[in-house]
This record gives sequence, structure tokens and C-alpha cells, in this order.
Amino acid sequence: MRRLLIVVAAGVVFTATAVAQDKSILVASTTSTQDSGLFGHLLPLFKSKTGIDVRVVAQGTGQAIDTGRRGDADVVFVHARAAEEKFLAEGFGVKRYPVMYNDFILVGPQRDPAGIKGSKDIVAAFKTLKRKGVPFISRGDKSGTHQAELKLWSFAGVDIAKDKGPWYREIGQGMGAALNSASASNAYVLADRATWLSFKNKGDLVIAVEGDKRLFNQYGVILVNPAKHPSVKKELGQQFIDWLVSAEGQKAIADYKVNGEQLFYPNARDPSA
Repeated sequence: MRRLLIVVAAGVVFTATAVAQDKSILVASTTSTQDSGLFGHLLPLFKSKTGIDVRVVAQGTGQAIDTGRRGDADVVFVHARAAEEKFLAEGFGVKRYPVMYNDFILVGPQRDPAGIKGSKDIVAAFKTLKRKGVPFISRGDKSGTHQAELKLWSFAGVDIAKDKGPWYREIGQGMGAALNSASASNAYVLADRATWLSFKNKGDLVIAVEGDKRLFNQYGVILVNPAKHPSVKKELGQQFIDWLVSAEGQKAIADYKVNGEQLFYPNARDPSA
């Protein structure tokens, strides 16, 4: 009897220790938050405060949302509001919280074969790219950036699925790979500003078009619904979300800079974001 009690007690201690050690969550997020170095800045601060380890799966937004839909992540942190709202409407997420924003930019060769450099009209620029048939790299990966690109083609009156030609190349990869492809082939590419500022291999690429309000890029964070997936670590995941939108988390986002330039702008208090 005494031996049985010892074994049971040891099992309880082992289980409690295992639970205590498993203070970790998995966040499905975008390549831009990872490639920009933002997570490398934020996650040590969050762990220092809470003891919670955050592991990140960096994917295009569409893939990240699918990861959450399958219950393979605790939190989704992405930038495609229509897709985020659909995720919520289907019952896969609990609540969407706005976190931060930056913007997209159109990047292209220094010699500017399309003749669009300096423009602030992204729709006119896209029309010109199509008319002149200059090389364009598309991520083609259902990411937030890819979805923004498709919306811009639509605004320009271009059905890119039907109208694309050899000038339009879909690579099915992340932002870094798309920028590398554009650099290697003297092509234009739509990029998020944070990844661009962090990108080391700019080569002959420069910003061609920026400043259009249609290039606004909002990020949101969502807890995966534990009612759909009981394995979701809802308390730990919510702690991460609460910290991101807290004054401390928002300041940490604002403080992250590359070469003195701020990459993301916190706006968790904006109810319309």
C-alpha cells in the first residue's frame, strides 16, 4: 500500500512538473512579422514577463489561417481582415484584436522601365505594369500581401487570372523570396514595408510607389476557438494577446526599429482597425 502511494504521488509530481514546464504556445503568423525581426524583438520581452515560450510558424496569411482552422496553432496573427472575419464567422476564432499597421510599397528596378517611380497612385501604376508588360513577381501564396496584390489588380480593372502573360510570374513563396526574385530579374513586386526595411539583398531595387491610402496594411490577432479545438491553450494564448494589445506590448511594437526606422505602428485602441 505504501509503495502504491509513493508511485501515485510520484506520478502526480511528474504530471504537475510536466504541466508547469509546458508554458508554451504556438502562433501561426505571417512571414512579414518573422522576416522583419519583430518577433525576435517581442518574444524575449513577453517571456521575461510571463515565462511563456512562444513558438512561431511563419506562413502566408492564408496558410496561417488554415493552420488555425485545423487547430494546429493556439493563436493566429495575420494581416488580411476579410479572411480574419471569415475565420471568425465560421467559428474558428474567438475574437479579433487589432494590433498594429504599416503599409505596402511597390518596389522595382532603379532604371524604372515602367516609368512609374515617384507616383502615389498605385492603381495607375498597376495599369501601367499591365499595359507595358514589364516583369512583375507575385508571391502567389494566398498570403496577406498576395491578397492585397489581387485586390489592387481588381481596382485597376485587370482580371489577372485571365490577363496575366509571361511578364507576370507567380513564385508561391514568401516575401523574402519574392524580393530576391525581383532583384535577380529586374522586376517589380508588391512588398510590405517592414520586410523591405529588413531586407539585406536590395541590389538595384528601389521604392517605386508609396503613400497611397489603398496600400494600408493592418494586422490582427485571434485566439483559436477552444470550443472547436479543445487542445488550444486558451489561457496562455489569451495572455499573449492581452500583452500585445496592452500599453507595454504596444510600446514594444513601436520601439522596434531597423536603422532608425519604425517598422510597425501600434493601434490596438482604434475600434475601426
